[in-house]
Amino acid sequence: MGDLGTYIPIILALTLSRDLNLGTTLVFTGLYNVVTGAIYGVPMPVEPMKSIAALSIASNGTPSEEAAGICTAGAMLLLGATGLMNLIYKLIPRCVVRGIQLSQGLSFALNAVEYVRKEQDFSKPNYGNGEKRGWLGLDGLILSIFCACFIVIVSGCGEAGEDAGEEAGEVIIMEVENGDERERAVRKAIASLPSAFLVFSLGVVFAFIRKPKMVYEIRFGPSRMEVVKISKQAWKTGFVKGTIPQLPLSVLNSVIAVCKLSNDLFPAGKRLSATSVSVTVGAMNLVGCWFGAMPCCHGAGGLAGQYKFGGRSGTCVVILGVVKLGLGLALGSSLVVVLREFPVGVLGVLLLFAGIELAMASRDVNSKEDAFAMLVCSAVSLVGSSAALGFLCGIVVHLLLKPDKVVMMVIKLVCGLKRRCC
Repeated sequence: MGDLGTYIPIILALTLSRDLNLGTTLVFTGLYNVVTGAIYGVPMPVEPMKSIAALSIASNGTPSEEAAGICTAGAMLLLGATGLMNLIYKLIPRCVVRGIQLSQGLSFALNAVEYVRKEQDFSKPNYGNGEKRGWLGLDGLILSIFCACFIVIVSGCGEAGEDAGEEAGEVIIMEVENGDERERAVRKAIASLPSAFLVFSLGVVFAFIRKPKMVYEIRFGPSRMEVVKISKQAWKTGFVKGTIPQLPLSVLNSVIAVCKLSNDLFPAGKRLSATSVSVTVGAMNLVGCWFGAMPCCHGAGGLAGQYKFGGRSGTCVVILGVVKLGLGLALGSSLVVVLREFPVGVLGVLLLFAGIELAMASRDVNSKEDAFAMLVCSAVSLVGSSAALGFLCGIVVHLLLKPDKVVMMVIKLVCGLKRRCC
């Protein structure tokens, strides 16, 4: 459940404002979860492409998200198949990647706070400009604060499972010395609770309490699936306004940052290849977008969220994929009536902890020069709302601070291109 804080709000907004086929999207994203979880063996998330989603939500003309997704998929597949993505992965300095992760994590956290503080109407393009949320009610501030405190108590300030287990282990040793077996058992039980699953389940219960009659609006059976017809104008708009801004974000956050973060979180596990991740992003969208599914990618924020709440293998996302696939086939697009009543503040809490976990990946930057380049990259990315612009500024600052790196990068680039040509 770790990445649902990013998945549900975007999918719900597109369903309500742009008539996204929710049933088809659930089926295809469920299949993506199952396949990527089985291939990579890590909790690889599947998330909507955010720049394309923003284009679709704000668009008043011809829907072009499918065209943008197909064009982006083709570019990602080309970069992966030719080996260029792996070359990019090797050339980008760690401090710049950490800057992208820090900015993305803080962006998630800021959005999460807005979800908690303000009412959200996902049927409107500017759904983040709602009124302040009240303290009481089934989607009030008290509920969000309770969920946040519960997650902190269970997971602590580190990653769920490992850090919590280590902290619990230290406490256990002290308690054994003091002979307090009961308190040891209580702390061990608390550390093992699936906090994200319990919080999300609470949100589902509250959704039905908020509108009990929604059970009569649910229809059983899958949504109708058909090939999408894309006009020439949609291809043009999708490529210019969707693919061009999305491609740098997909390269940096969906491939480079995901591979770096996965290799950091799972040093003893299977190392992700930038080539294979790029190919899977391209392949899954070249199939799903033709049937009206929302363009999707991987994301470092989703991976951090999965890890934060205990995900340690591909099994957890395989289970999530089976659930999505089952819901898509059993309920189809009628599931939107449940998501519409789901407490947004609870989603905000899940997104908040996923964002913080992603931002904390930057804590291993210990030299002053690398920290400076990382913070410049993050600041420009946040203020300019462009990961590509932040990335370029971070690269420039890094090279100015370490001119010797320029020579090494040129040598690596020339050698890499020479091997590709030969």
